[in-house]
Amino acid sequence: MRATRVIAAAAAFLAAAAGLPACGLGGTEEETVAGKDSLVIGVKADQPALGVKRQDGTYEGFDVDVATYIAGRLGVPEDRITFRTTNSSVREEALAKGTVDMIVATYSITARRKMKVTFAGPYYVAHQDTFVRADATSINDVRDLKGKRICEVTGSNSWRRVIEERKVAAQPVTVGTYGACMDALAAGRLDAVSTDDLILAGFAAGRPGRMINAPFTDEKYGVGLKKGDLKGCEVVNRAITSMYQDGTAARLLNKWFGDSGLKLNPHVPQFEGCT
Repeated sequence: MRATRVIAAAAAFLAAAAGLPACGLGGTEEETVAGKDSLVIGVKADQPALGVKRQDGTYEGFDVDVATYIAGRLGVPEDRITFRTTNSSVREEALAKGTVDMIVATYSITARRKMKVTFAGPYYVAHQDTFVRADATSINDVRDLKGKRICEVTGSNSWRRVIEERKVAAQPVTVGTYGACMDALAAGRLDAVSTDDLILAGFAAGRPGRMINAPFTDEKYGVGLKKGDLKGCEVVNRAITSMYQDGTAARLLNKWFGDSGLKLNPHVPQFEGCT
């Protein structure tokens, strides 16, 4: 009798388990971007050549094209992608709350961010450089930023690279976005804007000033996913690999930055690993 009850209980448990959502490395199917039939993707709205929101409400730029390609490889066509402006200061919150499914927005992979976000990629490795007004002839290296007013964008780590990592005693001035940084630089409220070379190249195309061409970091642009979505990370990494292997990455880099003078790398970056 007891054996019969044990067998019946085991059968009931297995039947119940069969009805549960499939659980992969990153949790339930609902918690991963893998297999979704539509995606909400966070991008920037004010970074020329990377992520810009047009007057008609659509988006364009390198990050937007990369996101569209990745979504396509995941089986989500353009008409089922919703792009959403996601500024640096709210990226972790947007992923945690599910406001967006993924973020492709010059999102550098750092140890601190990995505590809150699962990163796929990187899909590109940029390098931090510095943009100054044309008359700022005394600034030719990151060390020359000592005592200078530099832009501190909320949620961005670029100013930390100068002050905390390079130990340069610059004066950070808090500004909301890099577009506002460039406006403040032109107006004389800042002495320099130091951040990723791709970001600076986009802004430099339409503004007076000069890039000092003295890169000093590697900025690994990752695809931000909700913390724990390891299954999603793996499929996004496969999509990024395909993007480089089929020549799409080289084409997109040339499309958006071919005239910038930057040395562009058309080879697939070394992935960080899904954690």
